[in-house]
Amino acid sequence: MRNILSLLIVIFLLFQSCDNESKLEKDIAKIDVNVQVERFDKLFAESSPNDLPKLKSAYPFMFSKQYADSIWIARMNDTLQQQMFSEIEKKYADMTEINQEIAGLFQHLKYFNPTFKTPRVITLINDVEYRSKIIVTDSIALIAIDNYLGSDHEFYGSIQMYLRANFEASQIVSDLATEYAKKQIYQSSRKSLIDEMVYLGKILYYKDIMIPFKTDEEKIGYTKEQLSWALENESNIWEFFVERELLFETDPKLAGRFINPGPFTKFNLELDAESPGRLGQYIGWQIVRAYMENNDSDFKDMLQMDATELFNKSKFKPRK
Repeated sequence: MRNILSLLIVIFLLFQSCDNESKLEKDIAKIDVNVQVERFDKLFAESSPNDLPKLKSAYPFMFSKQYADSIWIARMNDTLQQQMFSEIEKKYADMTEINQEIAGLFQHLKYFNPTFKTPRVITLINDVEYRSKIIVTDSIALIAIDNYLGSDHEFYGSIQMYLRANFEASQIVSDLATEYAKKQIYQSSRKSLIDEMVYLGKILYYKDIMIPFKTDEEKIGYTKEQLSWALENESNIWEFFVERELLFETDPKLAGRFINPGPFTKFNLELDAESPGRLGQYIGWQIVRAYMENNDSDFKDMLQMDATELFNKSKFKPRK
């Protein structure tokens, strides 16, 4: 009888939690934000040299003063640029879904920070410089849209698959959320493996809060199969870190094995080829989730917490 009562209490609390989350999301959905992605890439591609002064007047921050107008005119006439724009236009003739997802992100940002001001969102072409896909400031969000044509696009043939796997439209708002997270997360130290794991776990938890309409796979940039592998092997991954006493190690090579993008995670075991990369990020995510579940902590306070303190208070236990 006692077990049945305990089960009923758990079920009641779960339903209450879902109701609270549903009410929160309804309140957030009422927040007024005006998002209309500005297609600078399209304006530039469809402009003639005679239009350049007007374009520079409307978008002065897009034109570095160190380059003469002749450079921009040559870019307008470049056949590769024209081909790239043609491919972008095929993919993004309709930006409705992207607009809606970005608006959803901005509604959440404004709810949790009422001083947040909706920035201008501007697309551009940056010649597939994928290390700078998105740049955000207080007033502008730049999206290099040529980095989101689909992982199998011919433009990406020379880029390793584990990198271009996330060159998808579904990743735009996730990458945008990452850049906003970086501006709001502070950690005094990022020397040990646990420091890096928690820092990146904070970014992923930030996405839990700011883009709850995206799947976990989209937040971390895994396929369904990769996320399933991580879930199924969570206990073994954690055991590996603990038994080898890696968590507080400061060897910079550990980031390359467990944190940074790669085709797989480098445990130096036979199972490596089966694993997705960045499993240190995944475990960091679960640690931060455990901390928020097991502590009465403010979301913003958590973003500023020391990594070791957060880890010690998380009471993290891996799934078995």
